[in-house]
Amino acid sequence: MFASRTGWALEPNRFAAALERHRASGREALDLTESNPTRCGFAYDSSLPAALGDAHGLAYDPHPKGLRVAREAVCSYYEQRGEHVDPENVILTASTSEGYSFLFRLLCDPGHEVLVPAPSYPLFELLASIQDVKLVSYPLIYDHGWQIDLHGLAEALTPRTRAILVVHPNNPTGSFVKPADMDVLDALRRERELALIADEVFLDYTHDGVSRPSFASPYVAPTSRRLSRGRPARTSGRRDAGATRQALTFTLSGISKICALPQMKLAWIITSGAPELARKALARLEVIADTYLSVGTPAQVALPEFLARRDGIQRQVKERVAANLGELDRQLAEQKVVTRLDVEGGWYAVLRVAATCSDEKLAIDLLEQHSVIVHPGHFYDFPGEGYLVVSLITPADVFAEGIRRVLAV
Repeated sequence: MFASRTGWALEPNRFAAALERHRASGREALDLTESNPTRCGFAYDSSLPAALGDAHGLAYDPHPKGLRVAREAVCSYYEQRGEHVDPENVILTASTSEGYSFLFRLLCDPGHEVLVPAPSYPLFELLASIQDVKLVSYPLIYDHGWQIDLHGLAEALTPRTRAILVVHPNNPTGSFVKPADMDVLDALRRERELALIADEVFLDYTHDGVSRPSFASPYVAPTSRRLSRGRPARTSGRRDAGATRQALTFTLSGISKICALPQMKLAWIITSGAPELARKALARLEVIADTYLSVGTPAQVALPEFLARRDGIQRQVKERVAANLGELDRQLAEQKVVTRLDVEGGWYAVLRVAATCSDEKLAIDLLEQHSVIVHPGHFYDFPGEGYLVVSLITPADVFAEGIRRVLAV
């Protein structure tokens, strides 16, 4: 009776079942996995709700790409970052998840493949399977910081590959795609006629305060860097506005992270690349978007105000992340068993622990015996055991006590 694509194993895994039992018991639990900023005690600008009361939000005048005023607000956000985006290349969606669905439909027939990084966010598997798309992992490797294994990525390509997905910075490793790797990816995709999907929802949250370039920019420096015998040659990665990035690129972002407003349900896809190829992609995406018309008018009308007031909430989030990271390092310095991996951006941290049992068992033990919630590494497809993931936007007192309990084990 049901489609095979929804034939998932719906029984909760051992960790989820343990968490359900713990919550049902009414016992205390310090949640170090909370990623919803609206539940983390931040102070939101009191004028934001008024933006939703604009009378223009009552009029229904749909446009497949989204209202012009909203798309121009997105472009203004990128202009403030020093990067030019044409509003005609912007398509609004209700979420980045919906954006992925649009792109999988645009690029893939059933059985086609999309390359995704590992470790990375677990939602991709469901989003792809709903669209009858197969995900194939390419490795991120850790050596004093995370980086793309370019040789491993090249080996993962097959004739069925239609796109490469990057997360910039990645969730949960917090690692950015380096400018030199951007150039390699651009050359590789051009040679193989592949698209790139770049998820940049955490782009503003750099830990060193230095802005990283967006894939939404249509410009890239000339490069001679290529994959040769499995080893990449070197290049400076310098950007040059005189050279146009030719490979077809789709950049995803939205106000869930930029404005810490996940409940407003507004995101976007920016299409760039060789003009004729981008034009064809946009024409098809516009039909897909017109079929759903999913973005609410009040959120679109309010978007300029949401983006204009993002600095206040971003400042709070960055301060929280810095404080919790400092507290984590302070506690880690007092022992020698647990370490954390380097992180460049985003709001997660990865702990490296002794692999004396599976990550799932350790997470369940921490929950049942110490009432602290962490994510086991296998949720994010880490290579082997010995990884725990924690959220750095957790309220500071909860975070400090929760980490103390973890390290006590």
